[in-house]
Amino acid sequence: MKKTVFAALLGLASSIAFAQMSPVGLWRTIDDETKTEKSLVRITESGGVLTGKVEKIADPAKANANCDKCTDERKDKPVLGMTILRGVKPSSEAGTWEGGDILDPNNGKIYKVRMKPIDGGKQMEVRGFIGVALLGRTQTWARVE
Repeated sequence: MKKTVFAALLGLASSIAFAQMSPVGLWRTIDDETKTEKSLVRITESGGVLTGKVEKIADPAKANANCDKCTDERKDKPVLGMTILRGVKPSSEAGTWEGGDILDPNNGKIYKVRMKPIDGGKQMEVRGFIGVALLGRTQTWARVE
């Protein structure tokens, strides 16, 4: 009986640890230049594909902003509630997600994206790039939940 309970607890602990290493959840985005909070983005998974939506904008002056610089279907739409991360899938490199794109609503540009949870899933490196990952920039997001 003790072995069964121990095995169940061990399985539960490992599944919790795995869940924390997933990008799914609520993240505080941190500007890579100013190191200040920009927004909260909720990442969800459906059919093995990740999507991220802006759930809150930190600066009250920008809370009702529209993406006037966007060039796709998001042009002139509210940034709050906007899908900025889409089409991201697990990579062949363990613990990394890539293959989709991320939108920077400040400049309207769309970048390829690569994400990797770090620090036991408490933070995540989010790299937006054009062409190859070497040509881009990385933000470190903090897990909220």
